[in-house]
Amino acid sequence: MPAEPSLRPNRYRDIWCGQVSTERVAEDVRVAGWVHRRRDHGGLVFVDLRDRTGLVQVVFSPEAAPEAHARSHELRSEWVISVGGEVVRRSEETINRDMPTGEIEVRAAGYEVLAKADTPAFPIDEETEVEEALRLRHRYLDLRREPMQRALELRHEVTRAMRDHLNDTGFLDIETPILTRSTPEGARDFVVPSRLQRGSFYALPQSPQLFKQLLMISGFERYYQIARCFRDEALRADRQLEFTQLDLEMSFVTEEDVMAVTEGMLSAAFAAGGVNLEVPFPRMPYDEAIARFGTDRPDMRFGMEIRDLGDALRGTEFKVFRGVLDGGGVVRGINAGAHELSRAELDKLIEFAQGQGAGGLVWAYVEEGGGWRSPVAKFLSEAELGSIVGALDASPGDLVLLVADDAGVAAQTLGALRLELAGRFGLVAPGEWRPLWVTDFPLFEWNDDEGRWQAIHHPFTSPDEDSLATLGEDRAGARARAYDIVLNGVELGGGSIRINRPEVQYKVLEAIGLGRAEADQRFGFLIEALEHGAPPHGGIAL
Repeated sequence: MPAEPSLRPNRYRDIWCGQVSTERVAEDVRVAGWVHRRRDHGGLVFVDLRDRTGLVQVVFSPEAAPEAHARSHELRSEWVISVGGEVVRRSEETINRDMPTGEIEVRAAGYEVLAKADTPAFPIDEETEVEEALRLRHRYLDLRREPMQRALELRHEVTRAMRDHLNDTGFLDIETPILTRSTPEGARDFVVPSRLQRGSFYALPQSPQLFKQLLMISGFERYYQIARCFRDEALRADRQLEFTQLDLEMSFVTEEDVMAVTEGMLSAAFAAGGVNLEVPFPRMPYDEAIARFGTDRPDMRFGMEIRDLGDALRGTEFKVFRGVLDGGGVVRGINAGAHELSRAELDKLIEFAQGQGAGGLVWAYVEEGGGWRSPVAKFLSEAELGSIVGALDASPGDLVLLVADDAGVAAQTLGALRLELAGRFGLVAPGEWRPLWVTDFPLFEWNDDEGRWQAIHHPFTSPDEDSLATLGEDRAGARARAYDIVLNGVELGGGSIRINRPEVQYKVLEAIGLGRAEADQRFGFLIEALEHGAPPHGGIAL
């Protein structure tokens, strides 16, 4: 929770609603806010008054303040009022233990209506399902609801914790331009027409990547910014057309330096939300993440790891498996545990696998003695069945799922199945947090649609030393000095050590199809800056 806001008394209030406590009993106070809830009990009228800090109960009594009581019947939900009165202790039987101010109430002496309100389009005083278009149409009402207030308060606390940590470790908060030139960093730019130079356009930044590199070349050494970014690309559950990221960059550093700063900053940020993250975070190479979990953002809160079954099926005569293995593909599987599914549910899993791009899915239940209950059991020898069971650490009653396909398709399918089944079987314990660094990424990936190689992160990521010599010939094997931070299966952010020498930058741009002339035309300002002495530098965006 944020620190209690300070308050300068004025005609509307001298204390926040959520700050009225037993320490103020017998004192006169004035509070102001919105009528959260009104209850007429015949003789007494009760109003829960709300401001940003919480609720306080105000009671209108015909004996204590007959005029205020008579008028209080007019009050309606979301009216804005200022109330003066004495703080009194509630009787024992009327104490509300669920309310921070539940031991006291304000006995109203009088009140002033500051603004009346129409009936809200949806309830503010209770948590109900509201259609999203209606919420957004009345966003000012939506933001009055307690969950939204708490969410924005938490966001404030998180950003404050990040700023405090980075300020204390020598970083400078520096703003970078919003109206800039278009640069090919992996997503479509939003463009803004120039009024002064007709026919020309500004681009909104996809990220401050090039700016922060220039700041390192300028000698600022440690930069951060809570930056607004814009990408004209399809919406995702965790990214809209405009979004905010924490951007940071450091000079004279290795991967370990950036990771250490990030871990400390994330630990401080999560502590602001009451979550303890133990440091250092574990590390996992990209290839291992794909092999074990089918994704470069693995959820480490449960097992069900992918196992390769090529050795177990090396001499198989089952045509489906044999054909895939002879064609350079793989047979891989997961042990989904002792969960009995109906045939209809198993058929749904097959459809799910096909929706991920797989040709099909083999399912089997392990029986006593190592045999299988499966449509394909008769095509496999006892030795093969036993080898698969052993490779998957399966026990009688376990459901095993196998995919025979291209390695990438098998990883994608089994990785998605793993997450689907974890949700279905309730394998993730609530309140568990498992951060992970994924490292040693490939530098390039092949783009089938465009028929060319492209940078996986961005073309300013440094290759590792072993990849430099063969960069032009072995793009598939080139490795990047890149790292992603993953938490519970969600990529929080990614970063890398950057290229700080112009000859290496030319080489990487050439590997993705940009000749020297085009590289100069697009990135000449950066390359020219690199030619004036650039320190080794790297960073991350979260």
